[in-house]
Amino acid sequence: MKITGKVIKYGDNVDTDVIIPARYLNSSNAKELASHCMEDIDKTFVGRVEVGNIMVAGSNFGCGSSREHAPIAIKESGIACVIAKSFARIFYRNAINTGLAIVEYDGEIDEGDTIEVDFDKGTIKNITSNTVGKFPPFPEFLQNIIKKGGLLNSLKESDNEI
Repeated sequence: MKITGKVIKYGDNVDTDVIIPARYLNSSNAKELASHCMEDIDKTFVGRVEVGNIMVAGSNFGCGSSREHAPIAIKESGIACVIAKSFARIFYRNAINTGLAIVEYDGEIDEGDTIEVDFDKGTIKNITSNTVGKFPPFPEFLQNIIKKGGLLNSLKESDNEI
């Protein structure tokens, strides 16, 4: 699986309260959540995000409360992948469970760069700077969960295959 997109970048310690503020947690509608994604840290995000963009962040992305709303809002906003130096453990698992592609990578990527993420090879090619970095690729079963759009979808399909 490969994803190519333009980068929207944030710093360290982006918590779930700024990814999707608590005042919107009474909704489980993905489109509604996406319409408020990142608004407490970046009021311009919703207006400038495009389908296929890649979010890049520093360390400890997704820290804070354990809410599946956060990766759902990011995914529904059009973000194809989140790359961070590190993720909070519960966000990491929630992202996979909801089908949001994520990568831990500490190489240099700047706002506005165009990058290609190859999940099979474990490479990130920065097309803007003409550099390539490596990350440990997910095992096939985790890649399958993401490709199928989340854990529940992958389980439904595996039930049909039995």
